Amino acid sequence: MSSTDKILNIFYQEPDPDRWLMLDRYPRKIIRRILRGKTQPGGVMMIALQLLKGLDKIGIKYRFNDFRFIKQNPQEIACLIGKPQILNHHHWKNPILFGAGIFSHPIDQPDLFNKYPTIQKILVPGNWMYNMFYPYFGNKTSIWPAGIDTDYWTPTKQNNTFDFLIYNKIMWDKSNRNQILLNPILDTLQAGNYNYQVINYGSYNHEILLQKVRESKAVIYLCEHETQGMACQQMMATNTPVLAWDKGVFWEDPAYYPHKIQYEPVSSVPYWDNRCGLKFKNITEFTVRLNLFL
Repeated sequence: MSSTDKILNIFYQEPDPDRWLMLDRYPRKIIRRILRGKTQPGGVMMIALQLLKGLDKIGIKYRFNDFRFIKQNPQEIACLIGKPQILNHHHWKNPILFGAGIFSHPIDQPDLFNKYPTIQKILVPGNWMYNMFYPYFGNKTSIWPAGIDTDYWTPTKQNNTFDFLIYNKIMWDKSNRNQILLNPILDTLQAGNYNYQVINYGSYNHEILLQKVRESKAVIYLCEHETQGMACQQMMATNTPVLAWDKGVFWEDPAYYPHKIQYEPVSSVPYWDNRCGLKFKNITEFTVRLNLFL
């Protein structure tokens, strides 16, 4: 087999541990499906799905979650997309490419390379995360952003019903930030007689988001920070201009900040070009940027 015929070995699993009784993860999964309906893929699962879709499109062969093959062929490279618990699936002897669905910060796995010495590379989805990981993992760290399906997220000439789609992914200190950011933005738009619709992170599927983007002339994107920002990239792929809240400063995950890690700067739009739109840091700057944006 030539190098061009090489078959990739790709692995991805969601964590689903037993909670109360041994093997109770199986009936709990069935009950969740009955009560909540079909689970929408999260960010890391989308990385896996988009990778497989892209490989299919360009004709690259792969094995998916073939643990028997990889165990019998320790010289084969294992591409572990995530999530981190997959490292514990069995005693890996293979060279490992790990990411981009990894742990949040290197302090979560300070002995990573001692515990898993065959890891060759840690893949992170963007620049600021790379800069955060590099002091710990050095040249073992590489950037690998997930792909966007630009055949699906494509420009359209559909009539716009709304001036703005507000994409609300405010994650931390929501009550306070609604008061100092989201509500004043809504007030400003109402005062200017701009009509808008709001979509909240986690409450939609891709069909709903695409429809709302197509109904809107522009997007106001609200999130403290993104490692890649796939939803924003999807909307930008439709050629919809974006007014993005990009406050910079610290990575604010409350599991780490400020008591464990104080890392800066971060970004809510790590893949950005001035052709994408405009950015603002706070509500005062929003008003100025809105006038320029329009």
